[in-house]
Amino acid sequence: MIKDTMLEKKVWAVIGANQNPEKFGWKIYKRLKDKGYEVYPLNPAYETIDGDICYKSLSSMPKVPEVINMVVAPERGKPYIEEAAKLGVKYLWFQPGTFDKEILALVKELGMEALQACVLVATN
Repeated sequence: MIKDTMLEKKVWAVIGANQNPEKFGWKIYKRLKDKGYEVYPLNPAYETIDGDICYKSLSSMPKVPEVINMVVAPERGKPYIEEAAKLGVKYLWFQPGTFDKEILALVKELGMEALQACVLVATN
């Protein structure tokens, strides 16, 4: 099952991670980190998140993530998906509300695999 395959991967990026403990970008980043994943926050609006360097792009991260967790609106996510494909990332995990038909078609066109589910539920 694709969900299990993704959860077995240990290097993740959270696109849309943020510093607000009330928002999903924070909750998802913290949950993955607390569960022992090597997780990198990506958000051009921040320098750090939870004491960790926050990256502006996938290519600026020290490692290419195995899974990308999307916590941004579809129109903001498209450039990151295109960058991920160029870097060879295969797996995209879309939080509810972060995907639409156009994004899912792009994922398929780029040969990537996607899951639409809440990672907070999956890692509980």
